[in-house]
Amino acid sequence: MSFDEVARWLRESRSNVALTGAGVSTESGIPDFRGPNGIWTRDPTSERLSNIGYYIANPEIRRESWRRRLDHPAWGATPNAAHRALAALEAAGRLELLVTQNIDGLHLAAGSSAERLVEIHGTIRDTACLGCGDRRPMRETLARVRAGEEDPPCERCGGILKSATVSFGQNLDSELLARAEEAAASAGLFLAVGTSLTVHPVARLPEIALDAGARLVILNAEPTPLDGLAHAVLRGEAGAMLTELVAAATAE
Repeated sequence: MSFDEVARWLRESRSNVALTGAGVSTESGIPDFRGPNGIWTRDPTSERLSNIGYYIANPEIRRESWRRRLDHPAWGATPNAAHRALAALEAAGRLELLVTQNIDGLHLAAGSSAERLVEIHGTIRDTACLGCGDRRPMRETLARVRAGEEDPPCERCGGILKSATVSFGQNLDSELLARAEEAAASAGLFLAVGTSLTVHPVARLPEIALDAGARLVILNAEPTPLDGLAHAVLRGEAGAMLTELVAAATAE
């Protein structure tokens, strides 16, 4: 399938929906989890930090998590060409919804609107209390950590705090998932970028789109389980390819 034809599909589709994964943010210096140089590939024990059961039961896991949050690469990262291209696609009126598995907030920083963005796995930019649900900017809690609180409790109820992200063992926000599924079912074209398509239930979104008659385009550095069902599979750097694809799709 030619690149120009994919651009034409994107231009002519009645409704474009995009799903992004860690492969979009690696070009901003944020490592993925499962790739050849991913965090869990290099250090399998670090996966425990993303498990809600370990997090609640083990204070040392929480202390280590807060130490790592202090140095998270998201704080120094800036949007890359892939983030900017998707923001441009929305600005051109050709992106109905952007669903991201990333927690770094870079789509918003690139100019994607909150109204057309679903951060399905949450955001590291906020904290959430596991007890009362109180939510505050992450920077406020990190200031407490820097001041010496190794495992800062919720200031409202004293409960356990964590980043406002979805850990293993936690359910996704049902309203956000329903919105993503509804958009996928209404899509004319579903674009999956930088995602392994192995993490469920989000990995079902392209299949929902296919079942409803949409074209599926996958742009990823590594093979995915859905490559054989896709109408087009593009290999290469997400930033460069999306920039060219969006430019061609939005050209007058």
